[in-house]
Amino acid sequence: MGHREDLLEGAKRCLLEKGFLRTTARDIVKESGTNLASIGYHYGSKDALLVQAYVALIEETGHRFEPGGEGLAALATPAGSLERFRQVWTSITSAVGESRAIWMLSFEVVLAGDRLEEIRRMLVAAEEQGRTGLLPLFNDIAEEEQDKETADTEGRFYQTLLQGLMVQWVFNPETATDAGQLTEGLRRVAEGLSRS
Repeated sequence: MGHREDLLEGAKRCLLEKGFLRTTARDIVKESGTNLASIGYHYGSKDALLVQAYVALIEETGHRFEPGGEGLAALATPAGSLERFRQVWTSITSAVGESRAIWMLSFEVVLAGDRLEEIRRMLVAAEEQGRTGLLPLFNDIAEEEQDKETADTEGRFYQTLLQGLMVQWVFNPETATDAGQLTEGLRRVAEGLSRS
């Protein structure tokens, strides 16, 4: 690996251990075995590096849930079905333990947004990519083939559900909504809409 990759890996480890606010450029350099000048040369700033590291952590987590990935070894349920909806959310909530540190990083940005302005701005710009990345789990259409309207509607819907579940599972896993409850709620809402 070169300095660029070493910095990224070191920054990921620092984020998981210390979070955004407590990670310093010196921490990253120590963890990566590189030097301070490398951060500016390869990433422009410490904050830009931390955003890239955070996005990489999110992507690594997301890949576990892709069809054929660790979390969803075989999606035998039809795309768009309630069964698929339940299967995807079951996989996501079952990985809470592994994802907890990453979810906590998300909350750190939300809660300390005024002190992390540059980081927050960069992550807001990456939000659309996150919405688009969720869609293939539910509709079996490759991420690069998702249209903007689907990302702005269904993608936002799934992203909102994910963020709400994150809050519940981080705050109190014993009482957090599970995939079965979420699926039954959706079924009842859809049933009510079809009657009206």
